[in-house]
Amino acid sequence: MATFISVPLKKSSEVDLVKPLSKFVTATYPAAEEQADYIRSVEELNKLRKSALGRPLDKHESSLEILLRYYDQLCAVEPKFPFSENQLCLTFTWKDAFDKGSLFGGSVKLALASLGYEKTCVLFNGAALASQIASEQNLDSDEGLKAAAKYYQLASGAFGHIKDTVLSALNREPTMDISPETVGTLSLIMLAQAQEVFFLKATSDKMKDAIIAKLANQTADFYGDAFKQCQYKENLPKYFYFQEVLPVLAAKHCIMQANAELHQSLLAKQKKRFGEEIARLQHATELVKTVSSRYDEYVSVKDLSDKISRALTAAKKDNDFIYHDRVPEVKDLEHIGKAALVKASTITPPLSAKFTDLFEKMVPMAVQQSMSVYSQRKAETVNRLVGTMREATNLCNGVLASLNLPAALEDLSGDSIPQSIVEKARAIVQQGGLQSIEQLIRDLPELLTRNREILDESLKMLGDEESTDSELRSKFSQRWNRTPSGDLYKPLRAEGGNFRSVLDKAVQADQVVRERYNTHCEMIALLCKPEAELTAAIPSANPVKTLQGSEVVSVLRSQLAQLEEVKKEREGLEVEIKGVAFDMSSSFLTALAQDGAINEEALSMSQLDQSYGSYSQRVQASLRSQEELLGKVQASHQEFSKLKQSNSEANDREEVLKKLASAHDSYVEITSNLREGTKFYNDLTEILLKFQNKCSDIIFARKTERDELLKDLQQSIAREPSAPSFNVPAYQTNPTAADPTPAPRTVFQPQVKAQPPQRPPPPVFTPQAASAPGNPADNQPQPGNPPPMAPPSQAQGPPYPTYQGYPGYAYQMPMGYNPYAAYGQYNMPPAMQPNMQPYVPYQQAPAPGQGGFPGTPPTQQHPYTYQQQPQHPPHQPYYPQQ
Repeated sequence: MATFISVPLKKSSEVDLVKPLSKFVTATYPAAEEQADYIRSVEELNKLRKSALGRPLDKHESSLEILLRYYDQLCAVEPKFPFSENQLCLTFTWKDAFDKGSLFGGSVKLALASLGYEKTCVLFNGAALASQIASEQNLDSDEGLKAAAKYYQLASGAFGHIKDTVLSALNREPTMDISPETVGTLSLIMLAQAQEVFFLKATSDKMKDAIIAKLANQTADFYGDAFKQCQYKENLPKYFYFQEVLPVLAAKHCIMQANAELHQSLLAKQKKRFGEEIARLQHATELVKTVSSRYDEYVSVKDLSDKISRALTAAKKDNDFIYHDRVPEVKDLEHIGKAALVKASTITPPLSAKFTDLFEKMVPMAVQQSMSVYSQRKAETVNRLVGTMREATNLCNGVLASLNLPAALEDLSGDSIPQSIVEKARAIVQQGGLQSIEQLIRDLPELLTRNREILDESLKMLGDEESTDSELRSKFSQRWNRTPSGDLYKPLRAEGGNFRSVLDKAVQADQVVRERYNTHCEMIALLCKPEAELTAAIPSANPVKTLQGSEVVSVLRSQLAQLEEVKKEREGLEVEIKGVAFDMSSSFLTALAQDGAINEEALSMSQLDQSYGSYSQRVQASLRSQEELLGKVQASHQEFSKLKQSNSEANDREEVLKKLASAHDSYVEITSNLREGTKFYNDLTEILLKFQNKCSDIIFARKTERDELLKDLQQSIAREPSAPSFNVPAYQTNPTAADPTPAPRTVFQPQVKAQPPQRPPPPVFTPQAASAPGNPADNQPQPGNPPPMAPPSQAQGPPYPTYQGYPGYAYQMPMGYNPYAAYGQYNMPPAMQPNMQPYVPYQQAPAPGQGGFPGTPPTQQHPYTYQQQPQHPPHQPYYPQQ
């Protein structure tokens, strides 16, 4: 009776995890030591998958441990890598566990770029292997019973978990083996078998009959629920697997009901309810008879039937002779209680006792994304503070240049070059002068063109694949059931659009820098000339030596020194601001562990305010100090201008000095802008190359998926009938060959193989002697008729056999057909001819009352008559029996 149901495993195609995961690690973690550790972990993960899925698994706990460890690792690695169709694309292909396919079409399989799909299929295999291990347990021992109950409950929980999560994990229609209906049914079956194991344990421990009856009744309910679930789902019975399972479920439902009635009858006997005892035993007998008559091919109930029969016989005998208790109807009996001792296991990773996360040091993707956003917020804060200070410095330099300070204070002689101008000219020459700035300007278009080519090529690859997908979708219509490329590439196209917008803005910025250079190019070239040429280019003016010792000049010089001190403080403050560092990963990990999600904005803003709040205050103080100093400088310069003797020559000289000072400032700013632009384009090139690799990876994965889907479509088309079905005309069918339609039953009927019709007994022949006494010797033919010969009893193969003629009945052979032509004397092998009698053609038997034909054996009336000649008679030799 202990027939348990196990589930076959799914088969997976090989997948290379090393290449795509290593590429992601290399791009995401630049640190060499950290990168090497993660790449080794990737290789270990690939080996673990091959161990779990790349070979046949034994029905042993060690094999299940490998499967569960791989499942746990998938759960651990899922939040740490961006597994998706448009990021880290890995396509997993699995075959349907129950569909065996056809000769030409192959079995049904599904390929998806989804780690959730891989997890679902691995968990299915874990549940299936647990059911197989449980079915192999020795149920005669306590250890075997405990192990079987444990694994059946694990299988039930795993199938139930798949039922709840498969649709959200796949986001599309799954194969039938992992559909919610199928795994829900399997979960009920496993739970019923776990309950049956507890029933067997209670029986072996000889627990009270009341407890055993409740356990058996609950088991019967579980099997009944599984049977109904299996029978009422339209898609399940088409599987051969479920066609074999259905009768087992129906049989076990009846068997467990019979066991419940048997043990409840023993309880009734203890309570002196002998009529109830007999009624329950009669009901149990009917249930067992139902099983033996309908499902004997699947489950044997002989021992249980004998036990119930003996108990019923003894109960009837005692009741008839002693108690005379009334036997109630089955419907009037009190319902048997139920006791459920099993529950589907909760699937909460880790399921393996030996699991260790290969990527324990790697932070989850949610933390990585939060860190990335935090880095952007930090960069924006730093750029805002630094930019504010640089704008203030440029404003200060511009104001001083417009006032010709400090050159006006140094040019009191009116004929020599101010020292500040000399220093500025020397600084420009040291930085490369015009040649360096012109080289930077020439490099920018090349860098821009390279970035545009990378971006255009990436978007072109996406467009080509999208057009191919659209063509195949229009060709195959509903059969092309993968995610449209247009929907899948929307994030990538949006990212590409952002890159193009960034490049357009960069072009505009380059144009502004170029125009500014053109404006100050002449003065910058003048600053690059030798000091003698520079002195000759500056107009001379009347000396104003009387102002050298004035108080206004001293005040102006003091104020300019204070401004220089403010600018130096800003340079130091900028270095401090750029050097601020804080690791937010611990805060994000803590938030993820506590709340299950990360409020990145709140955490980041709080930390940035804490880190940069004091610096922001210092920047504002520096701006206020500069503003006050510039106001004082402007007031002092007005007094200085009043004291200074003014003429046209002095004005021309001052104007040239202003332009030279402004040219120096512009040179410094333009050089800084061009170098930042060069760095920007080089950095953008790396980002665009990563974007191009991302596009090429997803296109390669989509191509692999497309090839798999095309192959599956070809196989499905090959499985389809080439022409629509048609009805055969009634006159072409043999109505007598059809079996009568069986009466419908509410319980599933297992399909019984058709048996061949019973063969009729072979005809009896009386061989006659080759020649009577006094006749010529054997092998000497007579002049008239040849010697009689016993007809061959049976011919081999298709020819019809020969029968003696019957009185009043003429056996007609097919016209134009001589079945014995191949067996005549002259067609026999030479070694067989000496033992053969001469061939006598078949002659019809004479009519009743007439003598037999000369040379023919006497007719004999057989006790039976053949109504129809069998098409395939029993095998007999074609030569006469001696």
